[in-house]
Amino acid sequence: MRRNEREIKDRSRMDAIIRSCKVCRLGLCDGDEPYIVPMSFGYDGRAVYLHCAREGRKLDIIRRNSRVCVEFDILTRLVESKDACDWGMRYQSVLAVGNASIVEDTEARRRALAVLMKQYSDKDYSFPEKAMAGICIIEIPIERLTGKQSVDQPPREAE
Repeated sequence: MRRNEREIKDRSRMDAIIRSCKVCRLGLCDGDEPYIVPMSFGYDGRAVYLHCAREGRKLDIIRRNSRVCVEFDILTRLVESKDACDWGMRYQSVLAVGNASIVEDTEARRRALAVLMKQYSDKDYSFPEKAMAGICIIEIPIERLTGKQSVDQPPREAE
């Protein structure tokens, strides 16, 4: 990371950022073309779980190239200025890298859906067979996490 002072090294802080997000962005590589899609997700500290329809472009890409990146971010504040080049953002972000796979086992799919629902609700849910038949679960075990933030800096000295 070029700007070391912005790196988040604490795993518990990165976990907290991920858990506070409502949407992640799944990055895939479709041949020589990048493809990114926003998705709802679940996170258990070990893996990211996504759900989608049983067919579509993202699944076609994963079957050809399972390497993926998942991005999570929190915008904390827009920094306005009278000078255009002094505008900025205050944010926290985390990137997760891993290999995506399609979960076939029914009980593993139920566990993944429970993790996904815990991202958005404290309630427990059941997942009927009919509903399970229409969805696909993607699991991404995390190989590497990196975090970055932009925090408020003291004002610059007048030149």
